[in-house]
Amino acid sequence: MDAPATTTDATSLRGALEAAFALNPRLRGYVLDDQGHMRANVVAFVDGRRCTDRVGLSDPLNPDSRVHVMQALSGG
Repeated sequence: MDAPATTTDATSLRGALEAAFALNPRLRGYVLDDQGHMRANVVAFVDGRRCTDRVGLSDPLNPDSRVHVMQALSGG
């Protein structure tokens, strides 16, 4: 799913994702499962580093942080 860039004052990955979901509610189901955890086939990067908390999504954000969310790829 294509999603435009979102700007937010969020201080955590969850906060940033919630800001994106507020603009595009359908996005939530692609990124989070029914428990609100990041889906296994999705990966998020904060400032180029893979997020470490896929359950609570508590990875901290700085005022100038950049978050990228994409489908994880596998194969051989």
